[in-house]
Amino acid sequence: MDWNNKLTLIVDYVENHLQRTEEEIDTDEIAKIAECSFDFFQKVFSYMNKISFSEYVRARKLTLAGYELKSSPIKIIDLAYKYGYDSPTSFTKAFSKFHGVSPTEARENQTSLVVYPKMKINVNEKYSWSLQTKPSFRLIGKMTIISCENNQHFEKIPGFWSQCFRDGTFSKLLSLNDGSINGVFGLTVDFDYEENSLTYAIMTNSTTLNLDSFEELILPEHTWAVFDCYGAIPKAIQDGWRYLNEEWIIQYPFKHAESPELEWYGEGNTFSDSYHSQIWIPILKDE
Repeated sequence: MDWNNKLTLIVDYVENHLQRTEEEIDTDEIAKIAECSFDFFQKVFSYMNKISFSEYVRARKLTLAGYELKSSPIKIIDLAYKYGYDSPTSFTKAFSKFHGVSPTEARENQTSLVVYPKMKINVNEKYSWSLQTKPSFRLIGKMTIISCENNQHFEKIPGFWSQCFRDGTFSKLLSLNDGSINGVFGLTVDFDYEENSLTYAIMTNSTTLNLDSFEELILPEHTWAVFDCYGAIPKAIQDGWRYLNEEWIIQYPFKHAESPELEWYGEGNTFSDSYHSQIWIPILKDE
């Protein structure tokens, strides 16, 4: 389940507890839905929504308290305890800061109150993403050194793929793909800053011991932020990287793990508008 769907479930959970059951919000239950620690979930929530989870819950509580104050004769002390405040004083302070008027003033006058609506998660984002923890896995394949002078790598990497298709490397890798991860990976194994060059590889998950002319790479256990891309290659992957560089990687709330970023290519027609590929970013997941 990707993060958009998880956040939709969590927002619904919050609303149910605030408006129906009137129970405390259980952070353990939220962590269970999010499939990660609550601290880690809060980072994701803040990144995706530009507001912290605690601020969102507080805004929803005070919005609902405003509705109830205007529409019912409930006592302010009861309203305070209902929405989790320790005392009428702390509730009045929070209410006044949020709405700009005290609860008493809001009830007595025809005052407009602030409304923070229930959050709507866009589940139709162009790029859905999820966190996936993978055990260590072994890759075998072909590597090449590519110069980055004058952005040559933008042409030479696709050229390397074309060469591997023509000389049978790609077909051979697919025949050796007997590991738990189907498909083929493209990855930058190393970058030489002095030479301004990178080592690029096309590899597959395999258990074969006969490497022939292939290189071997063991990736340790990691949590990966996995982004789904759909469309013809290479445009779909290039657009995916553009999205990550412009909107995600610059401000994402996770520390990068010591491992290469991966491009994953599944089976199917790579020229199809529905072809599925992925970008894997290794992250350090807080526990």
